[in-house]
Amino acid sequence: MQLSSDSSSYRLNANLADNSVVCLMAPTASGKTALAYELYDTGRYELISVDSALIYRDMNIGTAKPTAIELARYPHHLVDIIDPMQSYSVAEFVNDVARLIDSCHENGKIPLLVGGTMMYYMALLDGLSPVPDSDDSVRARVEQWRQDKGISALYDYLGEIDPISHERLNATDTQRITRAVEVYLQTDIPISDWQRKPKQALANNPNQQWHALTVMPDRPWLHTRIEQRLDIMWNDGLVTEVIGLLERYPLTPNLPSMRCVGYRQVLEYLVHIDHPVFEQPNLDKAQFYSAFEVLQSSAQSSLSDGATEALACQQMQNKALYATRQLAKRQYTWLRKVMQLPSTCMDGAIAADTSSEKGYSIDRNMVVKAFTTMAQARDYLY
Repeated sequence: MQLSSDSSSYRLNANLADNSVVCLMAPTASGKTALAYELYDTGRYELISVDSALIYRDMNIGTAKPTAIELARYPHHLVDIIDPMQSYSVAEFVNDVARLIDSCHENGKIPLLVGGTMMYYMALLDGLSPVPDSDDSVRARVEQWRQDKGISALYDYLGEIDPISHERLNATDTQRITRAVEVYLQTDIPISDWQRKPKQALANNPNQQWHALTVMPDRPWLHTRIEQRLDIMWNDGLVTEVIGLLERYPLTPNLPSMRCVGYRQVLEYLVHIDHPVFEQPNLDKAQFYSAFEVLQSSAQSSLSDGATEALACQQMQNKALYATRQLAKRQYTWLRKVMQLPSTCMDGAIAADTSSEKGYSIDRNMVVKAFTTMAQARDYLY
């Protein structure tokens, strides 16, 4: 989406005081970046990435990361901060954002939080339960247990120590089951107990004015944009990028970086065609083939019937398209949760007005707005 204006003659919306914090929330491929660049050019904003994929170095094509030239012109905080085999918790993100918001305000800038990781936004707006981070030794112990016995063993154990979480989680939800077991082993307290404790949200800071702007475009328009973006990724060499990551880093298939949409489907494809990259000494080939065991078995059967690598590639692209559309669907669900925040906040600090500019009160520290196009969000900010 092209958003253009004469940035030298912009006028700032009266709602945006010097202590404002702006969250620009929208699904993937909806045009957030173009508007963020335009706002940065006004000289009033600093950009903070809210994207759990952009944090990884060398993951550029599949994350639709801004180019090096773009990042030089439009600097983003929280981009390229860790390697793909490292982890970065939601709590770490919140702590980093708190520090960056203060820094932006000290520089006389408005922090513009832009990205599509809605769980990060909810942590900022609705708060986090005080669940402690997992200790590295505990994390390694649980991961070894999972590798030796499978996720079903951890899930059964979770049923013994935390029946509430056991009932709530799907038996195949590796990430959340593993996290729940880690928390219990580290604290002797079920994660469900931790999650019932009062939340603390950055958006409740009475010294800041938060603007939570949600953009939910029409689905058919967005689906077309998603398909166009994926075509660009394939043409730019996403498969080659993933092969390069496997050659460079000691990756495993269950790392958060390798669960990113697009990357996951490429890994499946590489297993499907028995790519030689898995012979790299820095990789545990068995882990990858175990992770995609069902796919591998069915693929071998198909290949024996004469299926071609081109067909396998097309299947990968179809899976990636479907997964990206599912991601957008989940993002819409999160955005609707954001719009429900005013009715769930108990302190009355949040105001909502989704139909007009009326109703905003300077003594409230957060306003929630909903738009259907990025142009409408732009009009609100100018």
